[in-house]
This record gives sequence, C-alpha cells and structure tokens, in this order.
Amino acid sequence: MQVFKFGGASVKDAAGVRNVMTVLKQMGIDHKLVVISAMGKTTNAMESIIHAYFHKKMKVPEAISESITYHERIISELFPKGHSINEVTKTLFGELKGFLAWNKSPNYDFVYDQVVCYGELISTSIISAFLEENGIKNNWLDARDLIQTDTSYRDARVDWTATQKAIQDAINPKELSITQGFIGSDENNFTTTLGREGSDYTGAIFAYCLGANSLTIWKDVPGVLNGDPRVFENTELLHQISYEEAIELAFYGASVIHPKTLQPLQRKEIPLHVKSFLNPQNTGTAVSKGQRLIPEIPCYIVKKDQVLISLSSLDFSFMMEDNIGEVFQLLGKYKMKVDLIQNSAISFSVCVDNKFKNLEPLINHLKAKFKVKSIEGVSLYTIRHFTPKVLALFEKDKTVLLKQVAQNTVQFVTQN
Repeated sequence: MQVFKFGGASVKDAAGVRNVMTVLKQMGIDHKLVVISAMGKTTNAMESIIHAYFHKKMKVPEAISESITYHERIISELFPKGHSINEVTKTLFGELKGFLAWNKSPNYDFVYDQVVCYGELISTSIISAFLEENGIKNNWLDARDLIQTDTSYRDARVDWTATQKAIQDAINPKELSITQGFIGSDENNFTTTLGREGSDYTGAIFAYCLGANSLTIWKDVPGVLNGDPRVFENTELLHQISYEEAIELAFYGASVIHPKTLQPLQRKEIPLHVKSFLNPQNTGTAVSKGQRLIPEIPCYIVKKDQVLISLSSLDFSFMMEDNIGEVFQLLGKYKMKVDLIQNSAISFSVCVDNKFKNLEPLINHLKAKFKVKSIEGVSLYTIRHFTPKVLALFEKDKTVLLKQVAQNTVQFVTQN
C-alpha cells in the first residue's frame, strides 16, 4: 500500500482537482490512501472567520459567504448542475454556522480547531465526489474518527495505540481511500488539529499505522531543494536524503517537510518521496535509509519574523542551571518554539518563533527576575554543510546580531 498527500496548492482550483485524478490514474488507483488538505488558501479564509467571530461578529456571515462562493465556483466547473455534492457542502457549511451559533467557549484554540477543520472536510468531499463522477470508486473517511489525540488544541499529540487500531479497523488497504490532513479528535469527540502544515504528519501517521510501502508528498516543486527557491537563487534538487539529515533540516525549519513527519516513518523505515504533481513521472527526492545527502552541497534555510530575546541577571550574577531552567519553563508555558540558544557566564539568548502571540506576557514575566532585551522581526539563517565562501556570501550586507557555529551547521540572526 502507498500513502499519497496532496497539499492546498495542488487542489486550489478545478484544474488542480482534475490533475489529482490524472496523477492517481498514472500512479495506479488501488492500494492507495490519499490525504488531502484544504483547497488553496482556505485555511487562511477559515482563520479570517475565526478572527471575525472573536473581534467583529457582524463580519462572520460575509467571511463565510466568501468561502462558500470560492468552493461553489470550483464545484460548478467540475460537476453538472444540481449534483448532490452541493448538498454535501451546504450541510458542512451549515454545521460550521451552527457551531458558531451555539458555542459558548471563549478558548480561542478550541474554537480554532472546531472551525478550521471544515476546509479539509469540504475539499475531500468535493474530490471524492469528483472521482466517483469519473468512475473512480473510493472510500471517503473522516480522519477525526481515526486519528485520536489529546486535548492540546492547535498542536495535538497523537494517541498511537488508539489511532492504529482505528485506522486498521476502518481501512481496506486494497482499495482507494480519501481522507483529510491536519485533523483528528479528542476523547470527547471534539476536533483537534496537529499543528499548521500538519497534513504531511497525517500522511506519516497513516503510513506508519498501515505499514505502507511509502509516503509520497506531492508538491509544486520537483522535490526537496537545497533552499527555498522563493528566497534563494540557483537552488538544486537533492536526490537522496537520509532520515537523520532530513530530520535536521526539518528541525531547522526547512518548509518542504513538516518536522514531525519523519519520526514515524524512520521507526519503520518507510521511504518518503517528495515529487512534483506537475511532473509525476519524475523521480523527485527520496528520504530513506542510506547516504546522508546526494549531492552533498550546502543547504539553506531562513525563518523570518522571529524574536531574539537576550537575558542577563539583574545583579550580574552567573546564568546558572536554575536560572536557565526557569527560563525554559516559561518558554514552554507561553508556547515559544526555540530555534537557537546561546549563553555565556552572565547572559542567555534565544531566538524564538512567536506563533501563538504570547511574547508580551512572556517578557513581562521574565522582567521580574532578569534584565530583558527583545528584538522582533529578525531573521534566522541556518546553513547545513556550509563552506567559508558560502558563509561570507550570506553574511555580506547583513547586520548579524548573533552567530553560532557547529561542525556541520552555522546559524546567525540578522536584523531586517
């Protein structure tokens, strides 16, 4: 069995949906489980609905209407007039409206998960129906019935035992199944999500639980490049990456692979293929057991809009284990992802991702015990397998605030 994952860019319009069908026909229909994200920028649209719900309730109907119109346009290009898929999507949007009407919870993360999931539910319903309309029988599955998690809304942790049993009980590996990325459910049957870009992780969960032969992530790039082509010039395709190297790249922020995706695959040595949905016959990139990197060239990663926090003790005493331990407890409490650490005798610096917008309360908490300096909007560059020439080129014309060099990796923070 093979697991395929198609992201939002691959199904952003009717042409994209037709192309998914073309890829499936070329690669073979049977023995497939296909994980599909929300269409295009639908997750952003759902986030706009959530923002309106909390801040400008009168804008909620308009925000929902825009998403309905977007999906209706795609449906009108794919299906004959009056097709039953219209009722399916109408019901799903009705559920969304119903939740917003009866919800009493002020918990933003809880509301986020209950709303944002409709992007995936609607996209997979449309694609499943389109395949059926074109003679391709498939089983539509609600991932929330299969992926069981805790109640950490927006970043849920998987209950692997319960999830594996549910997946193995529900899926016939000989057939074609369609399901959603990104979403699961907790013990109270409320929707949870696995973190932004978590659809890749979903693919790995299914591959692991089904003992699949491989997981293929279909993207609009030829495979894993040694840098984001939207940021770096003259990028090159990496043909082979070992699990360990791919985990390192993901950890440092390489956007083509979700950080959590690789761990379950490595445990069962399931190969990951990253291929282009525009050229499905091309080999792309294989992430598997074997040589670290082919070709072995520098790999570039940049994370923008980071925050550099520098701490020192108020009385200029040493930054010891107990001080640093307290800092990490606070970083965990306020859900700050730490991307770089550097400390000296009397100072401690971290570069963090403020994705949950908790910087202000964190800084206020830290100021009770430390002298604190924070710089927002910085960029964190990471170069794996760097050379002195490459490093000099990257540092040119940049204001470097902090730099750290290890055997295979250099990281530096710059002010934009």
